Amino acid sequence: MKSILGCCAGLALALVVAFFMGESPIHVLQILAQSAFGSPYDFGVTMYYMTPLLLTGLAVAIPYRAGLFNIGGEGQMLMGCMATALVGVIWPELPAPASWLIAIAAGLLVGGAWAAISAYLKVRRGSHEVVITIMLNFIAAAITSYLAISVFPNPGSQNPETMRLPETFLLRSFDRIPSLFQDAPVNLTWVVAIFLTLFLHFVMERSVFGFSIRATGLNPLAARRSGLSTDRLQILAFAIGGACAGLVGMNEVLGNAGQFKVGFSPEYGFMGIAVALLARGRLWACLPSAFLLAILHKGAMDLDIETEFITRDFSKVLQGLIILSVVAFENHRKPVEHT
Repeated sequence: MKSILGCCAGLALALVVAFFMGESPIHVLQILAQSAFGSPYDFGVTMYYMTPLLLTGLAVAIPYRAGLFNIGGEGQMLMGCMATALVGVIWPELPAPASWLIAIAAGLLVGGAWAAISAYLKVRRGSHEVVITIMLNFIAAAITSYLAISVFPNPGSQNPETMRLPETFLLRSFDRIPSLFQDAPVNLTWVVAIFLTLFLHFVMERSVFGFSIRATGLNPLAARRSGLSTDRLQILAFAIGGACAGLVGMNEVLGNAGQFKVGFSPEYGFMGIAVALLARGRLWACLPSAFLLAILHKGAMDLDIETEFITRDFSKVLQGLIILSVVAFENHRKPVEHT
């Protein structure tokens, strides 16, 4: 209930900002709603954006439960997407469904391994995970750009992208139901991401492994003295989060573009931080959080066209005010009286 009140308060504050910028708050709301839900195609695009936001949100929320802050979702996502694409580029003869399974597994493994580097340096060398993940984001961007431009470029295009994958690698999830989303890029990854979130929530809240992760995050010293291998658990939490970010390759490479494109991400990894913060680290809450931010991201695209004084950057103002309001409502406590 407090999260809902916080969202409403943040939205109200953002609309007040819009009013002082010279726009009608009602008009802004209408644009956001029409853009996100105006047609089956618009709704499908909203769900397409929700998918990477949900997966990168999990990449932050899972390590958060282990007491770590992962802001390297962008780099983990890029490495996972590149690994997914390279399976199709290097082994184009793979038949379906083996092609999908191997490509998806490559994205998961590489994304998880890239994240595990940060966790290993954290627990073994005492390095701060925030600094490491920031630097690894830049390294991942450099590696993937080099591979796409200099090693596996698309010979039929001047754009910075890899060669196209064969048809056997592409997911045509909703092609048989064209009226459902009207050719929107949403694909099977959307369903997979939702079920993965629910499964990971169950594991985190109802399993011994999940309890160990949560115990490590709440009190590492007590967990260690209870016999838990806190170092191993933190590395695993980071790796699982990175694997979730790497799964974006299924959505972007196999389900939409059919290749890796440099610059395809509008900073999904950093928007995933907002998803996890809005969800307060609760895995199930990443679902409505990612859905809300997808609505804002999709709806904000029409603000440039339909308004005079507001641009699509206004969505960042919306996100920031909503997150701040939710945090303020969640952290409100009655002061303790000392006697």
